[in-house]
Amino acid sequence: MGSYDLTHRPRRLRTSPVMRDMVAETVVSPSDLILPVFVRENASENTPIASMPGVVQHTLDSLVAEAKRARDAGIAGVMLFGVPESKDAVGSGALDPDGILNVGLRAVRDAVGDDLLVMGDLCLDEFTDHGHCGVLDDAGRVDNDATLDVYAQMAVAQAQAGAHVLAPSGMMDGQIGVIRAALDLSGHDDVAVMAYSAKYASAAYGPFREAVQSSLQGDRATYQQDPRNRTESLREAMLDEEQGADILMVKPALPYLDVLSDVAAAATVPVAAYQVSGEMAMIEAAAANGWIDRERMIRESLTCIKRAGASIILTYYALTI
Repeated sequence: MGSYDLTHRPRRLRTSPVMRDMVAETVVSPSDLILPVFVRENASENTPIASMPGVVQHTLDSLVAEAKRARDAGIAGVMLFGVPESKDAVGSGALDPDGILNVGLRAVRDAVGDDLLVMGDLCLDEFTDHGHCGVLDDAGRVDNDATLDVYAQMAVAQAQAGAHVLAPSGMMDGQIGVIRAALDLSGHDDVAVMAYSAKYASAAYGPFREAVQSSLQGDRATYQQDPRNRTESLREAMLDEEQGADILMVKPALPYLDVLSDVAAAATVPVAAYQVSGEMAMIEAAAANGWIDRERMIRESLTCIKRAGASIILTYYALTI
């Protein structure tokens, strides 16, 4: 077999693990990651979530312990979602200082101080008996502007509970500007806003809805974005930045890497992506059947998300890598 006088041999940079590590363009670090966590009102023990192996609805005590674990692991923060015992048409539990989400935020902030970012999901879907992300009008439609009034109050309640970062996920028009103004007027101008800017009406949220015991009736197609579209995501992301968002987010992550790349290229603020419950469930199901290497797939999926432009990743695997 002959040899060839090749000028270019790219394989030279893949000859060993240490060589590959040296030239790696994308490296996922714990400080890139945010752990979503669920806290259940009046729970006396953790409740496993069947479709998300290893993820639970926490008690307050275990929530605090998980936050300390996250702090000690060096990840950036935790994103809290509340699971209330009772719900109503207007999601009043979201505003109650003694509601489970605000209680959870307060408990975690008291435990970790400023050593871990404490983040609150700012949406009504966990608290409404109809499961929508806003209040409904007399015709049963989500009332955008009436919902903004509630979001403003919810933002102040979460800031008072100790959240460093608020994450409005309801996809109401104008929500970022209204929330930013409410925070500033109430003296919380140091609280950051991470906007769910491109949140698609995805089939990948099923396990999450189990996790929060969603009461959703119908769908969210009138406010979450259409998976067939790309341009509207960039438009809405730029509107969010204009209204004062400190961070923009794309959700889900892997199926929307094109959108993530678009937003990252256009934004002048950091960009996040949420590796959602369905993405996790697919990895876990395939791994349980022996079809994929679980650890490699976790690492690869997070690397791809970061490579596409996310400097921040919300993932249930934040304590795994």
